[in-house]
Amino acid sequence: MRNLFSIFDPNAFISLPLNWVSIFLGTLILPQAFWLVPNQVSYSLKSTLTFLHQEFIAILGPFSTPGITWVSVSILAFILTNNFIGLAPYVFTASSHLRFTLRLALPLWLGHVLASWFCQPISMLAHLVPLGTPYPLIPFIVLIELVSSLIRPGTLAVRLAANMVAGHLLLTLIGSLAPRLGIALLLGLLRGLVLLITLECAVALIQSYVFRILITLYVEEVRSPKIAGILSKNPNLFHKLKAPICFWH
Repeated sequence: MRNLFSIFDPNAFISLPLNWVSIFLGTLILPQAFWLVPNQVSYSLKSTLTFLHQEFIAILGPFSTPGITWVSVSILAFILTNNFIGLAPYVFTASSHLRFTLRLALPLWLGHVLASWFCQPISMLAHLVPLGTPYPLIPFIVLIELVSSLIRPGTLAVRLAANMVAGHLLLTLIGSLAPRLGIALLLGLLRGLVLLITLECAVALIQSYVFRILITLYVEEVRSPKIAGILSKNPNLFHKLKAPICFWH
């Protein structure tokens, strides 16, 4: 057996990183909607996307920026597709690399935070000091809150990549034992692999949802409480406005 981590090597041919092309395999496997006759599969997919859309609306509230919930659903579907494609044999898993997960997490987090600091700096400074903090502890609390905020994209990226790497390594290690076992033990090993692959499918689904839901919660945290309070008392006000509301104002 070669290096255990060779399955995560993006270089496929003459040191060219051609394995990254697997990121776009989902666009080939899932055809466009206008090529499909409405059927049970397309109806189930549309129902799932609508459910996720309503889930993100429940988190952000009905006064969120129009379209941001569908952006969340699209990113979740993109990560989920890459996770499931990586479970296929001899297919490169892009979501097991930090360069993939960090490039997803960092722009999403940084865009919301920078917009919040530019639009409402006083409110963002207030987030660094929890209510009721003793005055002597304020410098330490500000430092802790600032560090915890800065490491968020890193924790998001590492969580997704580490979960995908751990599952694939476990499958590789157990599969490498197959040539050394007898028939009786081999049947037991196959049952274990089936259960492990089922667990990996669940992990791929859960981690993609956790990745996007945490980004959404970070957006909810930095959103202006002033606009949230006004629109929560007058929910019909959002529909009467001619221009969309930016939740950073």
